[in-house]
Amino acid sequence: MYYKVGTIVNTHGIRGELRVVATTDFPEQRFKKGSQLALFKSDHDSKPVGTITINSSRQHKGFILITLAGYDNINDVLKYKGMVLKIAEENLTDDDLEDGQYYYHQIIGLKVLTEDGEELGTIKEIMAPGANDVWVVARPEKDDLLLPVIDQVVKKVDLAAGQVTVELMEGLE
Repeated sequence: MYYKVGTIVNTHGIRGELRVVATTDFPEQRFKKGSQLALFKSDHDSKPVGTITINSSRQHKGFILITLAGYDNINDVLKYKGMVLKIAEENLTDDDLEDGQYYYHQIIGLKVLTEDGEELGTIKEIMAPGANDVWVVARPEKDDLLLPVIDQVVKKVDLAAGQVTVELMEGLE
């Protein structure tokens, strides 16, 4: 299994730098020197077309500029333009996460229960509109429930049991 961390959108300069739009919460970890990432032609491909090793990375105008080990010329890296960068599941570490933080793929699909044990539905999507994430809970025969991921609402995440316990604040229903 692979998880998307960015898309190579263009080259930058003549020394082989690539401009990446990052789609990860951990850009400094994913694009650090020595990181290995898989290359995919598109988001929907299931098999990588190769792997790359990051030689250097830096922030620049909302993008991340990376160089690849063994490449120092624009002509060598042009072929990577438009490709999707993903990390293999075995390269994900919980060291990246602080207490109470989770990867999106760990949260999507969890059952949501109230503190009284009432099952509300299943988390189908995560939105990141601003200050905190919002979990979209699919409920049978009801509209989706939007749960802000804040301490007053999310009381317990139990990955082993596959469930989240929440307290519904007034106005959330």
